[in-house]
Amino acid sequence: MGDPGGVGPEVCLQLLSDPSHYAGCVPIVFGDAGILRRVAQQCGYPEPSRVVSFTDTLDLRAIHEATVVDFALIDADPFVPGQVSAAGGEASYQYIMRAIDAALAGKVDGITTGPINKEALHAAKHFYPGHTEIFIERCGGEPGCMMLTSKELTCSFVTTHVGYRDVPQLLTIERIGEVIDLTVDAMRKIRRQEPKLLICGLNPHAGEHGLFGDREEERIIMPAVELARKRGVQIDGPVPPDTAFLAERRPLYDCVVCMYHDQGHIPLKALAFDVAVNTTLGLSIVRTSVDHGTAFDIAWQGKAKVSSLIHAVRLAGDLANKS
Repeated sequence: MGDPGGVGPEVCLQLLSDPSHYAGCVPIVFGDAGILRRVAQQCGYPEPSRVVSFTDTLDLRAIHEATVVDFALIDADPFVPGQVSAAGGEASYQYIMRAIDAALAGKVDGITTGPINKEALHAAKHFYPGHTEIFIERCGGEPGCMMLTSKELTCSFVTTHVGYRDVPQLLTIERIGEVIDLTVDAMRKIRRQEPKLLICGLNPHAGEHGLFGDREEERIIMPAVELARKRGVQIDGPVPPDTAFLAERRPLYDCVVCMYHDQGHIPLKALAFDVAVNTTLGLSIVRTSVDHGTAFDIAWQGKAKVSSLIHAVRLAGDLANKS
């Protein structure tokens, strides 16, 4: 469900309100029924039709219709939406952890996460940069990466939630190679073909042969690309980031490998904000997510769009069927 104080509850309600939104899947919402009922009343959405209480012995495999699993972590009446709170951060963390445990135990086929707030998560003493890092750690710490995907554009990321000054020291030949290989595997499943990738440089003009930066393109990115080509990967670059996403270039590639968060997030959200899906690659379980945040400024007002959640649920179902 995501942070109770954000738009997660209302997009979950919208998803549950129309079975065509989740065709082929049985959605099980880990959240708080009290919050969902209050949001439904406030926004004019149907209340959840089936609610069960969470227990450690709950048989999730016996659920065959859309259901809310109620954790009862939040007192809905006094709860104030649209604000950072430790209570909201703790609740969202518990929903995530229980969902991961269920997936690892084979009780659910995949997870789609609602938006969480990093400040709220930290206020609850869970010091993670975001969902991706929680999932990678909980699933054993295997190499993983973030991918945002849509029909218009798909990007994978070598680094994600770190400051710009930390990015260069996190770039290694090995790390870039991991992301390339994870991207190829994901694209084979999603596109059902051998993919062609494009990789961005780190610096303006891809470094201009060492004029900008510390020759990251020559020292790190190009060697990783050359090794990937030896493994049979079709990949071009590194190219200047400001021309990587041109309209005439986008149809030529299945995915663009980006060096840092905003390098790919800005063009992708400009092109496909309402329909893009976030997914974590390299996990032993399926995890997708909406590509938007908690949107506290419009929370519980009936303004949030459900489209990204619909696409995320459908992708999770598709990937689960291919696992």
